Amino acid sequence: MAITASLVKELRERTGAGMMECKKALVETDGDIEAAAELMRKSGAAKADKKAARVAADGAIKTVVTEDRKTAVILEINSETDFVAKDDNFQSFTDAVIQTLLQQKPASVAELSSLSLASGQTVEESRQTLIVKVGENIQIRRFEIIESNQGVASYLHGTRIGVLVDSSAEPDMARDIAMHIAAVNPQFVDESAVPAEFVEKEKSILVAQAQDSGKPPEIIEKMIQGRLNKFLAEVTLLGQPFVKDPDQTVGKLLSLADASISGFIRYEVGEGIEKKVEDFAAEVASQLNS
Repeated sequence: MAITASLVKELRERTGAGMMECKKALVETDGDIEAAAELMRKSGAAKADKKAARVAADGAIKTVVTEDRKTAVILEINSETDFVAKDDNFQSFTDAVIQTLLQQKPASVAELSSLSLASGQTVEESRQTLIVKVGENIQIRRFEIIESNQGVASYLHGTRIGVLVDSSAEPDMARDIAMHIAAVNPQFVDESAVPAEFVEKEKSILVAQAQDSGKPPEIIEKMIQGRLNKFLAEVTLLGQPFVKDPDQTVGKLLSLADASISGFIRYEVGEGIEKKVEDFAAEVASQLNS
């Protein structure tokens, strides 16, 4: 069967693959577009599998909040490089995935992967297609969905840091607090949310430091408590000086506005992922000696 330009074009539109790859698949399947599409899906899966072991520690964070501010989603999708994270194909995939999250609200990344996008492909099929296009490992790392009785505000620092805040504060104030969280990175909302073991671990460090001071026990106890209070203020959102007005804490700001915060989520691209350090000189030397 003759492989026409229109047939190649149709396969490209269905698979998103390059022209030569589409033509090759059509030649191999004697112009059967369904068989060619299936062949390319298998080929894409194989290529994706080969790249799966490569570390994807770059990427992008995306957030979306409904117009009524009652539902919000935050998503992290990883790539191997910042260059690919800026690619239009990567960004389109991220937009499609977050809309699917908002509409279908899956409970896990595994469940999300089996859902269909507006294109008709499943999320997993689309991810594999993207890997073939950009030539890098792409991973949907994590997401969270907030359903709020108050209101959700979001803040994005480029595509590297994203924050959602569930708060009764008016939208502009809530967004300012989300910006504060992006900048200062508190670990907890307030002292009541700090786990006891977290406090005890820090206290043990402070005790060891204070005992080396040679001061009397009663002075040491006051030193420890003062330092512990300072530490708790540093790691809790409400105890931190507000970035836009350091003369007052976030807790004071909320109190004056008769507002509260139920919780927040902060994502930063690649946090906690161990990146491979490339030694290109050693790699070249190794290849020369092989």
